[in-house]
Amino acid sequence: MGKRKSSKPPPKKVAPKVDTTFTCPFCNHDKSVTAKMDHLTEKGLVECTVCGQKYTCNITHLSEPIDVYSDWIDACDKANKDDDDAPRDEEEDE
Repeated sequence: MGKRKSSKPPPKKVAPKVDTTFTCPFCNHDKSVTAKMDHLTEKGLVECTVCGQKYTCNITHLSEPIDVYSDWIDACDKANKDDDDAPRDEEEDE
């Protein structure tokens, strides 16, 4: 009688990697914004290597680089919306 074949374990699933480089909302260069996470000080930093814009925010142990970038985009949108809502003094030509 022959020996039984042992079945191979199923292959491990590869988790998708999250990007750490993004497009800058100010200069529109692709992959020019890098995200850095410092979990010891609980600060996240995104910085554009082309135009030099920076943004920092507080992070938790669950935060990912995309979360810091999203917070930056939200802050830019909020600042732009606040500028649009502000009353403007328009001068009329007579």
